[in-house]
Amino acid sequence: MSSVKTATARARVHPEIKERAEDIIHDLGLSVSAAFELFYRQVILNNGLPFDVRIPNDATRKAIEDARAGRGKRFDTAEALFEDLDI
Repeated sequence: MSSVKTATARARVHPEIKERAEDIIHDLGLSVSAAFELFYRQVILNNGLPFDVRIPNDATRKAIEDARAGRGKRFDTAEALFEDLDI
């Protein structure tokens, strides 16, 4: 593999997503090009995306919606959560 970088990758993304992601990438001391190359290398190493991509089932979808709406149980301590779960 040559060390000369000549290929270009382009993508359309929502401007706010782009700005927020680039702020984090720069805080990490990386360029956007370096971040893309890291992502592509991880795709190669994993022979797929380097994270799980799944469609949530109905129960998970409802739990996500409830959490976003502020519904659900709240616990003051981890012990109280574990007690509620009987673990």
